[in-house]
Amino acid sequence: MNNIEKIITKNVCLAVKKLYSAEFEENNVVIQQTKREFEGDLTVMIFPVVKISKHSPEQTCEEIGNFLKENMDFIADFNIVKGFLNIVIKKSYYLHLLNEISESKNQKPEQDKGLMMIEYSSPNTNKPLHLGHIRNNLLGYSIAEIQKANGYKVLKTNIVNDRGIHICKSMLAWQLFGKGETPENSGIKGDHLVGKYYVIFDIEYKKQIKKLIDSGLTEEEAKKSAPLIVQAQEMLVKWEQNDPETCGLWQKMNSWVYAGFEQTYKKLGVDFDKIYYESNTYLVGKQEVERGLGSGIFYKKADGSIWADLTADGLDEKLLLRADGTSVYMTQDIGTAKIRYNDFPIDKMVYVVGNEQNYHFQVLAVLLDKLGFAWGKDLVHFSYGMVELPEGKMKSREGTVVDADDLIDEMIDSARQTAFELGKLDGLTDKEINEIAQMVGLGALKYFILKVDPRKNMTFNPKESIDFNGNTGPFIQYTHTRIKSVLRKAKEQNIDFHQNVNTSLEINDKEKYLIQLVSDFPNVVKEAGESFSPALIANYCYDLAKEFNQFYHDYSILNENNNDLKVFRLVLSQNTAKTIKNAMKLLGIEVPERM
Repeated sequence: MNNIEKIITKNVCLAVKKLYSAEFEENNVVIQQTKREFEGDLTVMIFPVVKISKHSPEQTCEEIGNFLKENMDFIADFNIVKGFLNIVIKKSYYLHLLNEISESKNQKPEQDKGLMMIEYSSPNTNKPLHLGHIRNNLLGYSIAEIQKANGYKVLKTNIVNDRGIHICKSMLAWQLFGKGETPENSGIKGDHLVGKYYVIFDIEYKKQIKKLIDSGLTEEEAKKSAPLIVQAQEMLVKWEQNDPETCGLWQKMNSWVYAGFEQTYKKLGVDFDKIYYESNTYLVGKQEVERGLGSGIFYKKADGSIWADLTADGLDEKLLLRADGTSVYMTQDIGTAKIRYNDFPIDKMVYVVGNEQNYHFQVLAVLLDKLGFAWGKDLVHFSYGMVELPEGKMKSREGTVVDADDLIDEMIDSARQTAFELGKLDGLTDKEINEIAQMVGLGALKYFILKVDPRKNMTFNPKESIDFNGNTGPFIQYTHTRIKSVLRKAKEQNIDFHQNVNTSLEINDKEKYLIQLVSDFPNVVKEAGESFSPALIANYCYDLAKEFNQFYHDYSILNENNNDLKVFRLVLSQNTAKTIKNAMKLLGIEVPERM
């Protein structure tokens, strides 16, 4: 709620008290933007007051409207549509508001909301990052930036899944089929090389399964007894027993992967304040499971595996330690949670993890609570939908995923080619062209993914995302460069637009609406923080860019004869560009100064 809405809210409550001798709570006042087809700026829903006034909705609107007009000097008029009171704000109010926006600095909010830790990325060290990881990383990074803008101190963390059976599959395949191949002697990026052997494992494993089925085993028997999977399980046990050879291979191959991940994160423009590794946290998790077993919270089956019976909590039985003593994801997450809360005074813990893990986090919250951690049930699972391509789903084991590095490079190349074809890079140096291509390519990728409601599944279409028209990153970026071009020309003409605008000017509805949109930015940021939705910021950016372009098309700026009006339009343009830049920054998107 912005200042004008707060003032109207207080006065509506005052009107009810004066007119009807009754108390009316501020949270019962509903104010929204007036629909474009009606005259007015803000609409107050009067239906809740009718029960108190005992008058018709129209009469109640009339009475409230007259009270507001008499007591609030910025209200020019009002009109009534059934039980809706449409308020017309004086144009001078918007000009005063624009001056306030111009004078305000981009001050960061006071850090008074506590510490929020946000976990995102969570890659496995058996494969490179792919399109699904891109959505995760972009959402996590953007949510962190939005929460910072809302006054939280934010710690961005990553838990690297660097151990387990899937890691052993890559290690074993490299051991058996690698012939000493390394990133250096092959020229293959480290995470790609390890991912290659994860795919090779799956191919060879399937061959063994088929052979065993042909020899008379059932599919289930074949899957369990195939030599490769047996060897991988043996390797996992050796790793947990600190076998020197196994641990040496693990360290070597993981180091290749980490170097690869770092390059991808840098390309993508995301970072972390603290990285945790499952290989360090799972032991703490095992200790907690053993403690839970000793205190009767968990139980042991005849085969030695340890379980939690959560049927009384509306869940099921959950495996916590396998019969051979090796841990599962849940074990690691319990350990990581304990270590994090020991490391930092966390007020809110947010896990950015896909919706296929909804059940996992339900269970984790209950288990942490049962283990006596007061913060267990307060954890937030930010559950987002899956991302697919127009061709359908992706599968890591079959090597059909869209590699993050390849996609980023493809987007940058497409941005360069499209911008050249549209003549948007004419006259620029090679360095400027490369910088702009990177900004636009990454902007297209990030915006296309972040504009979608994060809780929904989505289809990423690279061709659509790079369009310079429509609801895309490049369209918003180009709007910013268009405004900056106008401001540069104004500066060349020695027009002083770093001043307050004349508040007695007559402005049109498009200009008034643009001021409204710019002034609404803090409310959008607040709502995006409360709902954990970068999509609200993204679509606000599009609405603002679209409205500016319509204004730019319909009205002259630099050729306006009235100097006061020219200065006003330049100040409005400058604040629109500033708001676009600040909003896109919350999405992790840069905007070029020229194009």
